[in-house]
Amino acid sequence: MMETLLTPAKLETALSYEQYRALIDRLLEDEKTTGPDHSPTKIDYTKLNVHRMNRLDRTTVLNDDLRQTLLQLSESYTWLVLTEAWCGDAAQVIPVFYKIAESSPHITLKLLLRDENLDLMDQFLTNGGRSIPKLICLRDSDGAVVATWGPKPAPAQEMLREFKAHGDGDYKAFSERLHGWYAKDRTQTTQQELLELVKALSA
Repeated sequence: MMETLLTPAKLETALSYEQYRALIDRLLEDEKTTGPDHSPTKIDYTKLNVHRMNRLDRTTVLNDDLRQTLLQLSESYTWLVLTEAWCGDAAQVIPVFYKIAESSPHITLKLLLRDENLDLMDQFLTNGGRSIPKLICLRDSDGAVVATWGPKPAPAQEMLREFKAHGDGDYKAFSERLHGWYAKDRTQTTQQELLELVKALSA
């Protein structure tokens, strides 16, 4: 079934990071975002995410271990990410994916919108949910799915689990704590987890 979903035709519709950013900018000009919900809340999330991605594009520097491990890759891969513009976690990690792809001739970053590709999303659920961003690592030689990652670094995922289990339902306050963690972490946990993924690819 996986082969029918991840066809060359499907990948051909995927966006580069630059195209993804340009799409978001065009939608915001019309007070819209990706997906079917163009509510003021979703628009505000999207605008905030543009600022997050702009900042991370400027400030993210890959760690030496990650850069050295990328040099050891011998095969080529497509890192396909399911995402939406309003998703805060996506804004915190996709710029790191982009830096990795920029640093390695063996990795191509492509992005698909979740809500336009629910058939694919449903093959990569997290605890039964359509959680994004979801990174799907494809080996270019045969199209095989060789790794996945997402939707959050492990500490952030644990924060969400704790909130769902014991939180007071104040998602806005939780979101502020979550993005405070991302800011303090400065992409280090994301980079470490992706380092382990790349090590497995280069083994």
